[in-house]
Amino acid sequence: MLGILAFLVYETVMTPAMRALAVHLFTATGAVFAMLAMLAAVDHKWSLMYLWLVVAFIVDGIDGPLARKYQVKTHAPQFDGVLLDLIIDYLTYVFIPAFALFKSDLLPGWTGWICIIVITFGSAMYFADTRMKTKSNSFAGFPGCWNMVVLVLFVTEPNFWAILGIVVVIAASMFTRLEFVHPVRTERWKAVTLPVALAWTALAGIAAWQDFDPGQLVITLLTLCSAYLLFAGIAMQIIPERAR
Repeated sequence: MLGILAFLVYETVMTPAMRALAVHLFTATGAVFAMLAMLAAVDHKWSLMYLWLVVAFIVDGIDGPLARKYQVKTHAPQFDGVLLDLIIDYLTYVFIPAFALFKSDLLPGWTGWICIIVITFGSAMYFADTRMKTKSNSFAGFPGCWNMVVLVLFVTEPNFWAILGIVVVIAASMFTRLEFVHPVRTERWKAVTLPVALAWTALAGIAAWQDFDPGQLVITLLTLCSAYLLFAGIAMQIIPERAR
């Protein structure tokens, strides 16, 4: 009831400029969740860290459609929503997950150093690349979603050589023309991609809540969802789109 009331106030009482500013403020909450995740990571509370990162992931999934709906570039141009989003994404998608991977027991010695250098340096360059978006609103190259990669590594706990190989290969793919889907903006296969992304978010929350030991069913579903999100864009490049 309170949510409905708040929505009515938002839609009827607030001016377009106020609504657009509210979207920017909503996006900025991601920085708060990033700090909460970092504080948990420093104490090696990985489950709590990932729960905050999942909350930030949800905010990131919602704020884009809201920004377009309420035309933030027109009604609140004093704030650069794209820049704000990129700053928070680097913290929640790259920096904190890389820190967690380094401080976990998954990577011994020099392998951890290689991974955090490859992840943070490569992602910084990728986030500044003006060619990251394709005409189909997908990403050109892996979009630096290391929060998703590291969570799956926490759940599956592969051999450290496998982790090193996965990190290096995925990092290298950031600078290729391989396409990776945007769950909300890539229109082709969206009827599948969006539900899979929502399922991944729910499964990630369950895995974090259960200290990364959620049982074989959740692990299998999380792996399948991750594989789809990782390879769907590449499959679209291989499979020609049917003429309408």
